[in-house]
Amino acid sequence: MKILIVGLTGGIVSGKTTVAKILKELGAKIIDADEIARHIICPQQKAWKKIVQHFGVEILKDSQEINRKKLAQIVFSDQEKLKLLNRITHPEIIALIKKQIRQIYSHSTGNVVCIIDAPLLFETHLEFMVDKVIVVYLNREEQLKRLLRRDGLVKGEAVKRIESQISIEEKVRLADYVIDNQLTFQQTRKQVLQVWTELNTILQHQ
Repeated sequence: MKILIVGLTGGIVSGKTTVAKILKELGAKIIDADEIARHIICPQQKAWKKIVQHFGVEILKDSQEINRKKLAQIVFSDQEKLKLLNRITHPEIIALIKKQIRQIYSHSTGNVVCIIDAPLLFETHLEFMVDKVIVVYLNREEQLKRLLRRDGLVKGEAVKRIESQISIEEKVRLADYVIDNQLTFQQTRKQVLQVWTELNTILQHQ
């Protein structure tokens, strides 16, 4: 049994979820870094305790869950606080990603393409854990429009969130494959199918 580990990333709201969904339908095993990030900040988890300790109980809802919107407003307006949050959460996210890879490897019988869907793949240096990288591309103007529409932010807040990540141009430069998600869903799907075929060819010849 062979496994090919592929990083899937892009800018905020670039359409990684859509691409991951297509890859899952095609047979890839998906590890969702955002889902892991949500899990580790559940009440009373180790990361939850550290975040509350550093950012105060005012970021909590009545249910004791972290108000992600409130926390985002704090960290995206202060680079040092964003770095602190990342220092708390990233090691745990990476540890759980590694654990899930081991589980996929031990429970699979045939060859597997394992996709790590991680918005901060390069920022957290996860690219060193993967064999190939797919970047989902969306130009800055469209990215800003989608983010404003999705999260109801004012323009300044949206720009700060986009700029907190490595630029999409830099991510494209570091990618093995680029999916242009500015077109129709069918055109995006066609590109994903081409990449999927190439990944499976690589897997067979490993």
